[in-house]
Amino acid sequence: MAMSVAKKSFLIILISIAIASFFWVRHLRRRLTAIQGAVITRNSDPRKQLPIADVEITASDGISVVKSKSDASGLFTIKLRKPLLRGQIIALQFRHPNYDPLELSANTPGQIAVASLAPLFKAKPIADNLPKQTIGNVRVRYSIKTASVVTIGSAVRAFEAINEGNVPCAAHLQCSPDGKWRAATASTSLDAGQGNEFRNARASCIAGPCPFTRIDATGLDHDGRTISVSGTSWSDTATFLVEAEVVHPMTTDVVRNSYPAIFGDALNFTLPPSAEGVSIQADVNAETIIFPLGPALILSWADCNVRINRDQTRVFRCELKPGYRWINQGASTQ
Repeated sequence: MAMSVAKKSFLIILISIAIASFFWVRHLRRRLTAIQGAVITRNSDPRKQLPIADVEITASDGISVVKSKSDASGLFTIKLRKPLLRGQIIALQFRHPNYDPLELSANTPGQIAVASLAPLFKAKPIADNLPKQTIGNVRVRYSIKTASVVTIGSAVRAFEAINEGNVPCAAHLQCSPDGKWRAATASTSLDAGQGNEFRNARASCIAGPCPFTRIDATGLDHDGRTISVSGTSWSDTATFLVEAEVVHPMTTDVVRNSYPAIFGDALNFTLPPSAEGVSIQADVNAETIIFPLGPALILSWADCNVRINRDQTRVFRCELKPGYRWINQGASTQ
C-alpha cells in the first residue's frame, strides 16, 4: 500500500514536470526579441543624412529569417521569435533599388542599428562657368482653419413658479423634497437664432421665498442654439431669471508664413497636419513669384518630396534642379 502511494506521488510529480516543461517551452517560442534601427542616406554632413523609406531589411540569427521594411522616417523593427543568447550576432541585409546594398551585424538586446546607404545615382556636376538662375528670399505660405466667435449680444428672461405656501401636498403631483408641502414648477426656453449659440448660460431665483426653491439647469450644461431651465417652489410664488451671451461661431482661414532651413542645395520645412493651400514664395532672378505646391509637389526649380511623421506632421524637402543656386538666404543657408 505504501509503495502504491509512492508510485502515485512519483507519477504526479512526473506529470507536473511535463506540464511545466510544455508551458515553459511554449513561452520561449512565443518570446519576441526586437531589433530597431534607422536607414539614412550616406553623407558626411549630418544635416544631409535623410531617412529612406521602403528599404527591404532581412534579418537572420542563423535559425530563422525575418523580413521588414523601413517606414517614412527610416525606422525599421525586426522581431525574432526564437530566444536569443546574450551577445548573439544578427546579420542584417538592406536592399533598395536606388541605393547600394548594405550588410550589417547587430548585437542583441538593445543595440540600435543605423544603416547608411549610398545612392546609386549621383547628380552630374554643373560646370561653374555656366550661368545659373538665382533663388532667394524663400518662404513657405500656408493656411489653417481657426475657430472664433463673434459676440452678438445677450438674452435674458424671467419666469415665475406660481404657488401658495403651506398647502399640504396630499394627492398633488408635485411636492416639496420632504413630501410635506405642495410644489409648483415653471420652465422656459430660449432660442439664439439660426447659426447662433448661447454661451455662459446661468439661472437663479431672484424674488420670492428663494430658500424654498430648486432649479433644474441641466438644459444649460451644453452650449447650443437653444437652452431650457425650470424652477420649482414649495412655498409662495417665486421668480427666476435665466441669462446667457449670444455668439456667432465662425471658422476662418489664417495665413501663416514659415521660413525653411537650407542645407547645401536643399531646403527643409515642416507643416502641421491642418495646413492647407501650401505655396512657396521666392525671388527668382530678383522677381518675386508664388509657386503653389499641390499634391504632386511640382516646382520648376526644385525636386520636392514629403514624408509624414507619426503625429501627422509633414516633413518637406526640396532640392535645387541643375542650373539654379541660392542667393540672399541669410543665416538659414549653410
